[in-house]
Amino acid sequence: MFCEQCEQTASGNGCHQWGACGKSPEVNAVQDLLIYCLRGLAPVTIKARELGISCHGVDVFTGEALFATMTNVNFERKRFNIYICQCINLREELKRSIEKISNQSQSWSNISNYRPDFSESLAEQGREKGLTIISKSTNEVDIFSLKLTVLYGIKGAASYNFHAQELGQEDQKVYAFIQDALASLDRNDLSLEDWVNLALKVGEINLRSMELLDIGHTSTYGHPAPTKVPLNPKQGKAILVSGHDIKQLAALLDQTVNKGLTVYTHGELLPAHGYPILKEKYSHFYGHYGTAWQNQTKDFSRFPGAIIVTTNCLMPPHETYEDKLFTIGPVGYSGINYLPSDDQGVPDYSLAIQTSLKMQGFTTDDEPRHVIVGFAHNTVLSVSDQVIEAVKQGKIRHFFLVGGCDGAKPGRTYYTEFVEKVPADCIVLTLACGKFRFFDKQLGVIGNLPRLMDVGQCNDAYSAIKIALGLADAFQVSVNNLPLSMILSWYEQKAVAVLLTLLYLGIKDIRLGPTLPAFITPNVLKLLSDTYNLQPITTPEQDLVACLS
Repeated sequence: MFCEQCEQTASGNGCHQWGACGKSPEVNAVQDLLIYCLRGLAPVTIKARELGISCHGVDVFTGEALFATMTNVNFERKRFNIYICQCINLREELKRSIEKISNQSQSWSNISNYRPDFSESLAEQGREKGLTIISKSTNEVDIFSLKLTVLYGIKGAASYNFHAQELGQEDQKVYAFIQDALASLDRNDLSLEDWVNLALKVGEINLRSMELLDIGHTSTYGHPAPTKVPLNPKQGKAILVSGHDIKQLAALLDQTVNKGLTVYTHGELLPAHGYPILKEKYSHFYGHYGTAWQNQTKDFSRFPGAIIVTTNCLMPPHETYEDKLFTIGPVGYSGINYLPSDDQGVPDYSLAIQTSLKMQGFTTDDEPRHVIVGFAHNTVLSVSDQVIEAVKQGKIRHFFLVGGCDGAKPGRTYYTEFVEKVPADCIVLTLACGKFRFFDKQLGVIGNLPRLMDVGQCNDAYSAIKIALGLADAFQVSVNNLPLSMILSWYEQKAVAVLLTLLYLGIKDIRLGPTLPAFITPNVLKLLSDTYNLQPITTPEQDLVACLS
């Protein structure tokens, strides 16, 4: 086994015996085999697109398959067997279409002709194919590092695009680039500079994917607005939705109308409460339960109803709650209830609903507590004149974007301590599950502006970028000249994609932690540091002094 795609790799170097996420070597191997098969599908798709053959089904499949290989998404080995079979079938179908239109036989590379032996262990075959993207160039290690960066980045971009496509927002340029990037992983004729540029291109395409997702969310559910979200459960039957998928949350809300259930969010779905159409339409959409993904073992054990996991981050479930746990879409775990989707991409949630109705539910009302969400780009930029005036008057000295992925690994208390130490004349913007380290802190206000603003989930990173670009435009300076510092935490591949987007935009002085990616070699890190001043976090005190100097 070899895996170093997340922040919590063993000893900070890579997982070799068993995944820190709970992924087995066998699942890792079949995921590697799926990636290999997707790389073989890509050149065929590119050729088909050149000939005007529709590749939409292949593109959508590729996005879902890439999403399924991300950290803490799918642990179900049999599901990957199915993905691999689908991949080969789609590839061969495209080949037949190509030969029919071109009226001649085609010559394909070994990777595009590869056929797994389904009568033998796919895990063993995956172990053979897993590291075949290592370059044969003189810069072998550094190019391998950048190939992994590109691969992990397109996994993240594909996941954002998956959600955008669910909401009817698509751009053929995104699909085409994902196929081009997958095909490029098989090339050994590109220089180190070429691979750096390709990684930055991942950032550009990811920006478009996030823009499409933002359009999908806001055009369907309205622009998020500041909203109080109860953190205290109330008496009654309950059902919990975790992950990121707002379309699937809305589908569950539709199917639970007048069913006597209160719907709670968990993890990254907290910001869904800020969408006005959801709040206005569904009176049983109530509050938020629990915190970040790594605490789900405790949160899920205590929740007195069914739990639906819509996306990452799923942890290997505990026996105390596995019977009431359901997964959908690309998410899966062996032995856990899986709800397949219909032709519209919506599961039938009846089994989960029935499970919740049979359970006790909450027996009392807890003491009221709440947080406020909904400070997305439309809200923040609508008061940009107040922000500018407060900065000019010296009431606001600095902005900090403190956000990203949370995780269980030691060192993440840094982010709580950092926010607690931010001076009273500074504003903290936050997003993604990293905010659960401090999301309920009472930091007060500056004038009418709260000092802690929740921009949204990691899928809303585009909103934070829009805010930064909007403020830069209002101040008539570049983002790098704003009184703004980015203090980011990372865990999985969506964070890799977002970082590449920030670098593509030329944003400098980002502080990243709690550790730097294991797949980034010292030479590549030096290049990024020299070009963008990308640097690791140190201590809250030292980093605050540096940012405010």
